[in-house]
Amino acid sequence: MADLAVFERERKRLWGIAYRITGSVADAEDAVQETWLRWQRLPDDEADDPRSYLTTVISRLCYDQLGSARARRESYVGPWLPEPVVTDSGPEDRVTLDESVGLAMLTVLERLTPAERTAFILHDVFAVPFKEIADVVGRTPDSVRQLASRARRRVRADAPRRSVDRGEHRRAVEAFLSAVLGGDFDGLLEILDPGVVWRSDGGGKVTAARLPVIGDEKAVRFARHLARDYDPETMSASVREVNGAPGLVVTDPVGDRVIVFAFSVHGGLITEIDAVINPEKLRHLDLGSL
Repeated sequence: MADLAVFERERKRLWGIAYRITGSVADAEDAVQETWLRWQRLPDDEADDPRSYLTTVISRLCYDQLGSARARRESYVGPWLPEPVVTDSGPEDRVTLDESVGLAMLTVLERLTPAERTAFILHDVFAVPFKEIADVVGRTPDSVRQLASRARRRVRADAPRRSVDRGEHRRAVEAFLSAVLGGDFDGLLEILDPGVVWRSDGGGKVTAARLPVIGDEKAVRFARHLARDYDPETMSASVREVNGAPGLVVTDPVGDRVIVFAFSVHGGLITEIDAVINPEKLRHLDLGSL
């Protein structure tokens, strides 16, 4: 049996690859588990380069899964957003944000073909050589190079305007929370980009806007509805780390509900708001710890 310690050293990286390719916490965890099972069955010393072997296995699993996932997402009710990852706040000395795992960026990656997405993530984010990626997607290294290049152009064209300064981002998120809970909607208008886009993913399971809300004034009207539904006696709202950047988590223990907000911030203004409301996408979160 292959060495458990070797796999554990790679586990976090493998999960990161799987999540970025699939956009799903559950699918990423399943892929890591299946990779572990295959690693267990591998005879000792059969993998000359364990990291390369494990990367190829999990990438193939996720690449194969993308085809069926895309078909399901095409019939999805309303905007489709990735399953959010909520953690404690990052180290105070971390001053930049990881764009590759942000909800807005993962949403952009949904517009790529499975091969483009896999090639882009493996090469541009994890520095996997083209030859190894070719084994994953069943193409030649030159073809993979073209896939990654095409994906890179599309990502650059479609990626949201976004600051990499953590302090700037957090200040905008805190201002949003203060304005909404305080009913200061004139103040809220001041921190929203005129072309702000607000997407709500309810998946047809709960009430949510089925089309993106575009424009600062429309977003403010939408925020008013959110404020009216907020009961400070039973609900809580706090700044938390959402996909590697400050975001918001609203919890309602009485109604057993959670809403997770992710933001894109540029020039001190909020340019995109992604709200995940679909309870099926939030099952992995521990309501008691939020």
